[in-house]
Amino acid sequence: MGCDRNCGLIAGAVIGAVLAMFGGILMPVGDMLIEKTIKKQVVLEDGTIAFQNWVKTGTEIYRQFWIFEVQNPQEVVVNSSRIKVKQRGPYTYRVRYLAKENITHDSESHTVSFVQPNGAIFEPSLSVGTENDTLTVLNLAVAAAPHLYPNAFVQVLLNSLIKKSKSSMFQKRTVRELLWGYKDPFLSLVPYPIPTTLGVFYPYNNTVDGVYTVFSGKDNVSQVAIIDTYKGKRNLSYWPSYCDMINGTDAASFPPFVEKTRVLRFFSSDICRSIYAVFGAEINLKGIPVYRFVLPSMAFASPLQNPDNHCFCTEKIISKNCTSYGVLDVGKCKEGKPVYISLPHFLHASPDIGEPIEGLSPNEDEHSTYLDVEPITGFTLRFAKRLQINILVKPAKKIEALKGLKRNYIVPILWLNETGTIGDDKAEKFRKQVTGKINLLGLVEIILLSVGVVMFVAFMISYCACRSKRVK
Repeated sequence: MGCDRNCGLIAGAVIGAVLAMFGGILMPVGDMLIEKTIKKQVVLEDGTIAFQNWVKTGTEIYRQFWIFEVQNPQEVVVNSSRIKVKQRGPYTYRVRYLAKENITHDSESHTVSFVQPNGAIFEPSLSVGTENDTLTVLNLAVAAAPHLYPNAFVQVLLNSLIKKSKSSMFQKRTVRELLWGYKDPFLSLVPYPIPTTLGVFYPYNNTVDGVYTVFSGKDNVSQVAIIDTYKGKRNLSYWPSYCDMINGTDAASFPPFVEKTRVLRFFSSDICRSIYAVFGAEINLKGIPVYRFVLPSMAFASPLQNPDNHCFCTEKIISKNCTSYGVLDVGKCKEGKPVYISLPHFLHASPDIGEPIEGLSPNEDEHSTYLDVEPITGFTLRFAKRLQINILVKPAKKIEALKGLKRNYIVPILWLNETGTIGDDKAEKFRKQVTGKINLLGLVEIILLSVGVVMFVAFMISYCACRSKRVK
């Protein structure tokens, strides 16, 4: 009977060891199965989860606008006072609801080409007013005139047209006009053919962004969704040196198996450059663990703070010999117009940038840009892209509307918040197809390993105790 008991204890220990060993073996095998499945599903080709959501996003994306209304236009024109602004908004539009078009696969280069149609639908229920709300804002045409035409004789001619059209440094425009376009009275009097319709985003509706060519990841999943060319070019021709390179994806997704140490690089046609985000925190989004990557302050830092930014400083006067920071001159990709991009309310900008403007309140929570990325698949499940559009206004002695100015202004026109979050149904589907299976497999691995170890230890203790009694 003692022998039978010993045999039973040994058998139990063996079973425990086998279970533990099976659990240990299952872990790398399970990881391999997960990796194989993910690598298959993130490829941009017909039939994959990634391709289905890539062609047309199932997430509703909204673009909110806050417009800076000028409170003291006459004081600024006459006395060159600080510009007092008050933000009005949000005025909300649904965007990116159209599927990608002209999708073309190249099996040899493993790339996919496409264009992204643009469209904006006003959402009254998510807005503070209507598109017909009238605001006092900077006159885009008058402000840009001396920048585009620095010749004194030309400015004298332009001044006569500005006066004849009864235009000034500031104007009253509806929200719809400012955003999407209006026929400018001053430009309409220019006696030679030039575009006479202006708007911060004109033209937008019925236009396309692209052509983009991205890697499908078919032959190398670490390149999936990374942009190969934009409008047929690998460089933008806007910036000197490596600043001109197109790097990363379009931020909708990234190559899978994202680690916290990775720097996520992405290209934004809105700011005419590639930029990057770094890990900020772990977040739980609708039951899905995600990594939050944030746009760091160093992305818009001066070359003194971040030497990598030296090629983004293309002039010496406004930038105070490249010592100012927090704004980016994108005039070269805006047909020479004096357009500057920043974070909302000049967040992370040097004090001299915001000093001529009164009424700004930069706030990290409300004005920073972030991406919530599911680390296994690399899919962006929530994002907030926030940026501000500004116009440089300089004194001009030959233009009466601007001759009273005694300093340069970088005038904030508006800031936008483009957001998208995975919907509840999509989140549930994602949990079942990805997160749930991974968690279940991990749970089975842990249970097998734990039970096996416990059984082995328990039976070995019992066996040793039994042997001890027999010796006595």
